[in-house]
Amino acid sequence: MKFSALVAFLEQHLGAALGDRELRSDPDLAGVGPLGGAIAGQLTYVESAKFATALDQCQASAVILPPDAELVERSRDRGLAFVVARHPKLAFAIAVRQFYQPFLPEPGIHPLATVDPSVTLGAGVSIGAGAVLYGNVTVGDGVCILPNVTIYPGVTVGAGSVLHAHCTIHERTAIGDRCVIHSGAVVGGEGFGFVPTGSGWVKLEQTGRVVLEDEVEVGGNCTIDRPAMGETRIGEGTKLDNLVHIGHGCVVGRHCAIAAQTGLAGGVVLEDHVILAGQVGVANQVRLGRGAIASSKSGIHQDVAPGAIVSGYPAVANGLWLRTSALVNRLPDMNRLLKRLQRQIDHSNDDPTP
Repeated sequence: MKFSALVAFLEQHLGAALGDRELRSDPDLAGVGPLGGAIAGQLTYVESAKFATALDQCQASAVILPPDAELVERSRDRGLAFVVARHPKLAFAIAVRQFYQPFLPEPGIHPLATVDPSVTLGAGVSIGAGAVLYGNVTVGDGVCILPNVTIYPGVTVGAGSVLHAHCTIHERTAIGDRCVIHSGAVVGGEGFGFVPTGSGWVKLEQTGRVVLEDEVEVGGNCTIDRPAMGETRIGEGTKLDNLVHIGHGCVVGRHCAIAAQTGLAGGVVLEDHVILAGQVGVANQVRLGRGAIASSKSGIHQDVAPGAIVSGYPAVANGLWLRTSALVNRLPDMNRLLKRLQRQIDHSNDDPTP
């Protein structure tokens, strides 16, 4: 497609967020590429001025730039077609849609799928080979269920959702519209509920359910557990990376982002717009306020205030964690100094001179 047509497409979505542009060459674009590896015929983007050197070496035919005068002049000097966007990565994410769409099969039920007669199917549904839909499942319009998906009884799947191969949806789970469940994910499985006794553990049956609101994305091999009673709920627009565990009875707010290998114990509450980096662990019943951020490998055992940034194990305010971390490399020198001072004190105490 012509670069000018792509800019027009971006204007439809971003409007005033687009700025200057250079269209004199108006190249044909066949795809996208990374700044450091894009070739002729591809589009790329620059996120900030710190990538100026990479821009000078870039071989792409067109580029999306931030509102930076130096980057604009560098692009103009090289004869690159460009457009300026207030948020270049967002503009690039929208532009990619013109060059790539994820694979989705055509509507229809594969003859090797097993669909209970009580299942309710909307219009334009696709069900792949080996998929199993048990009784009283409701599937909305345009849902795509890829091969070997298993859906237990009483599940509802909202319109436009995609369930990738080999994911499992347990009983009574409610999935909203336009959700994406990636391969290997288990949604609505039993929470970790056992009662200790003198002779062992007694299983507490998990009678609750999991609810995914609209536009939730669940990464590969995630697990979202149902509770003994009530709900585990994931709010609208929240995104879970691969290998995330959400314990029974958790409530995750709207538009949160949880990175890989993070685990939430039972009853955790994340308010809206919380961000958890990779390998964060959150203890039972802890609450993180709206907009809180936890850096990677944080261990959170106490409530976190709205907007706070925490790090470390156990997690503390990020500024304190950075200061204490900076001291670690100085500990050997400090230890030597302490020993020297101790020897001086001991020597002074041993001196008989009055």
